[in-house]
Amino acid sequence: MRIDMTADETGRGERNGHDASAEIAGLETQFDVVRFLRRTGETFFLKHFIVISLPGFEAEKLSAHSIVSNWPAEVIAKYDALHMVRRSPGIRKLRVTTVPFSFDMAKWIGEASQDMDLSDLAKLMQHHGMLVGHIFPVHDALGNRGAVVWCGEKRTLSFEDRLLLQMISIQVFNRLAEIGAVWKTGQVVLTEREIECLSWTAAGKTSIEIAEILGLSEHTVNHYLNQVTRKLEAVNRTQAVVKAIRRGLIS
Repeated sequence: MRIDMTADETGRGERNGHDASAEIAGLETQFDVVRFLRRTGETFFLKHFIVISLPGFEAEKLSAHSIVSNWPAEVIAKYDALHMVRRSPGIRKLRVTTVPFSFDMAKWIGEASQDMDLSDLAKLMQHHGMLVGHIFPVHDALGNRGAVVWCGEKRTLSFEDRLLLQMISIQVFNRLAEIGAVWKTGQVVLTEREIECLSWTAAGKTSIEIAEILGLSEHTVNHYLNQVTRKLEAVNRTQAVVKAIRRGLIS
């Protein structure tokens, strides 16, 4: 995909656009997508990302519409506990625009906190460096709508960076659709840590070895693997690995 830019904007952005397109086309699993998005976000000083299908007016939880994400679990849990998917100005705007937009988290929470205290959510997001969000509305080849949200401390994006992130967001959403991660019946959403633990299990590593690799405790690794086993309705970790491979969650 070619990115049209002015003469002084070509070069790095256009070259990165070509490189990103080729890499996205080669992504085979959700785990591949997560790793790609994490690396891409870090390049733009945007540590967190979430790819969602567009929530309907009756939606209760953002987690039910999350396709891939590295948002901290405690942020998602608090967001859903407060039913923010119904209060969020960002979600409301997504339903009426296809143009990318940005928002300041503090201002966004202020607009949403007319009838309840959202200070705990604000503190959590600030603690994790989620000070600003850049939202890119996307859709797949069948017209299914969604968004890729990049969060971090970078409050402004250059025209070049915004164009590149828009291209990446659109292609990632379509790639997820192609590998069956978006609209598959019985969609299972795993966290980044759950996917990592399961992938290392598939590679033959024990809980103790995985804990050393990821810098976690053995208890925490077992917790993630038990969660994965439950989500996949598997009887044990071995079956969970097989089911995850069949669903394209890991390679």
